[in-house]
Amino acid sequence: MNAPVAHAVLNAAQALDQVSQAWDTTIVPSLQDYIRVPAKSPMFDADWESRGLLDSVVRSTADWIEAQKVSGLTLEVIRLPGRTPVLFFEVAATKAHTTQTVLMYGHLDKQPEFTGWRSDLGPWTPAYENGKLYGRGGADDGYAAYAAIAAIQALKSQNVEHPRVVGLIETCEESGSYDLLHYIEVLKPRLGEVGLVVCLDSGAGNYDQLWLTSSLRGMASGVLKVEILTEGVHSGDASGLVPSSFRIMRQVLDRLEDSATGRLLPASFHCEVPAQRLQQAQATAAILGDELYKRFPWAHYDCGGATAFALPTTTDPLQALLNRTWTPTLSVTGADGFPEMKNAGNVLRPYTAFKLSLRLPPLVEAATAVQQLKALLEDNAPYQARVTFEGLSSATGWNAPDTAPWFETALNAASQAHFGAPCGYIGQGGTIPLMNMLSLGFPKAQMMVCGVLGPKSNAHGPNEFLHVPYAKKLTAAVAQVIALVP
Repeated sequence: MNAPVAHAVLNAAQALDQVSQAWDTTIVPSLQDYIRVPAKSPMFDADWESRGLLDSVVRSTADWIEAQKVSGLTLEVIRLPGRTPVLFFEVAATKAHTTQTVLMYGHLDKQPEFTGWRSDLGPWTPAYENGKLYGRGGADDGYAAYAAIAAIQALKSQNVEHPRVVGLIETCEESGSYDLLHYIEVLKPRLGEVGLVVCLDSGAGNYDQLWLTSSLRGMASGVLKVEILTEGVHSGDASGLVPSSFRIMRQVLDRLEDSATGRLLPASFHCEVPAQRLQQAQATAAILGDELYKRFPWAHYDCGGATAFALPTTTDPLQALLNRTWTPTLSVTGADGFPEMKNAGNVLRPYTAFKLSLRLPPLVEAATAVQQLKALLEDNAPYQARVTFEGLSSATGWNAPDTAPWFETALNAASQAHFGAPCGYIGQGGTIPLMNMLSLGFPKAQMMVCGVLGPKSNAHGPNEFLHVPYAKKLTAAVAQVIALVP
């Protein structure tokens, strides 16, 4: 019997047909099962190890991969003592005369439930309607491992030569990937010479073209606590003499942020936007226009017969894009020390605690920022109150390396083939801790950071959804780019 003849070019239409069939027949049902499991990241579930939910979703994903019977694939679940599990797979190269390795990345841990889900939806109740798969974690980014395997299978089915491919799927990303460094250290001899990283944990500016993430903000989170009493006291008896812990909290935060504009005051938390990123932002702003801010679910109300909407910080598309990708910003994502309103009597509370999420520009080093943040918030507390800031997690942001000519050509060819439009470049306001690690560890690698988190997909919030038609095209585009790795 003659050996099959290897092909150098991937048939894009055939690849899309195949990955679409995989999505419809096995991937969507598997993701529905995945959504049903509340496999929250360790930061949000202190008992994650005893619950075994992270182990469960890793094992289920591994079982699905093994069932695909990908030629040349080996797989294992790795579990270092006391650390979240990872899934590692390897597919041998079929392309001769290349030492390059493609590293494919995703994660299976999830953000917590959050409130405000549509009455017929829920974080752990998958619903598939109009091409959208609703539920926590499907888009961010439980789909990644499945899409990676489907892309490899598309290459295999057409007998297209490809470089060696390895996959690393973690379960600690939503907690800052603090376990991942340990696994990378263990696996580094097996990763090889990484020439391309495919990270499927990012976003898209729209669903009409392939989007490459050009930068990611860093992040520092922690709990700021202001204590003024050891127990609550009658507000009529104490107010005016005992300062409110909430007012002290406001004063302390005023050191960090201008509440009128949202601008962070320390100059060290800012950086200059590189000229290339500014040019890309101008091009992206021209493509997306006012959808950059209109896509959010703004509060609205009746105002004299007309509907009034809450307003963004800017309606200028370029400034809107820069604000969410290169500007440091503060968000309060949780609070403690407050009783529910139905139980809130006339009591002056002993303390106020806020969970802070500080997004940092891509070029600001996170560890230094955390040290400066702690000193800024804790020093010289008003009324000598006990003010503490305890860091929870931090990660330095990422600025993509220069795009190699072959990579730019491959991205545009894949985008044109599957979307009929060129590849777009967009910075993301979120954080993927792994990317900075990989850029430092593999400085010559090209970075295909992309994902399905497009308009209104609402990762981390209510009604998160995965746009399946876009995911199918993205999967096929990934296959096409891998086929063109030199």
